[in-house]
Amino acid sequence: MPVQYVLGEWDFQDLTLQMRPPVFIPRPETEALVSLVVEEESRKCETNSGLCFPVPVSHPVILEIGCGSGAIALSLLCKLPQSQVIAVDKETAAVDLTRENAHRLQLQERIHILHHDVSYSSAEQLQLWGPVDFIVSNPPYVFHEDMASLDTEILRYEDLDALDGGDDGMRVIKTILSLAPSLLKDSGSVFLEVDPRHPNMVEDWLQAHPNLLLVLRAVHKDFCGKPRFLHIQKQSR
Repeated sequence: MPVQYVLGEWDFQDLTLQMRPPVFIPRPETEALVSLVVEEESRKCETNSGLCFPVPVSHPVILEIGCGSGAIALSLLCKLPQSQVIAVDKETAAVDLTRENAHRLQLQERIHILHHDVSYSSAEQLQLWGPVDFIVSNPPYVFHEDMASLDTEILRYEDLDALDGGDDGMRVIKTILSLAPSLLKDSGSVFLEVDPRHPNMVEDWLQAHPNLLLVLRAVHKDFCGKPRFLHIQKQSR
């Protein structure tokens, strides 16, 4: 059994989170995904502060798709104290664990946790929370043919639906990007963790769907030097 489940808790960013099977265990490299969102929000605030007219204090609204233990969502709430997060997961165990961790960290007033399986028809339900500044996700992105080669402990104990991204690893990624234009504010951003093979695939897919008005702004590497994180932005009409 993975040590995180044995201990019943694990550190992510500066937080100690409760862990239990089969909820997906957050990996160290995913901390960089949080940092990228924080950096982009800081950049936006700096840009606004240079304007010659007063700009309201930023209160970013963030949608996380596939919240798992709540690691990403709760880290963002801590790093961005003016933010609000909507955290969504299709698994009851994940929703319950995120809620427990939010209460444990006294962040429950700033997070809305939804038990929902995100699909192409999810826009109407998610739009109830209004347009968001950021969509962030560490979605299932393992190519289905690669699933069998994962470590035995992962295959035995973790939620495989949180890993298996379908034949091209992009099943959930495509859903998120298809929903993004109707959920994001103008110039809002999507931040994704992906397989190193995905950046070119995602760029090609976006170019084949110009009606989405999404553009790949940047590809960031993980601490092993592999292209791992995507910044995709909604273009203003």
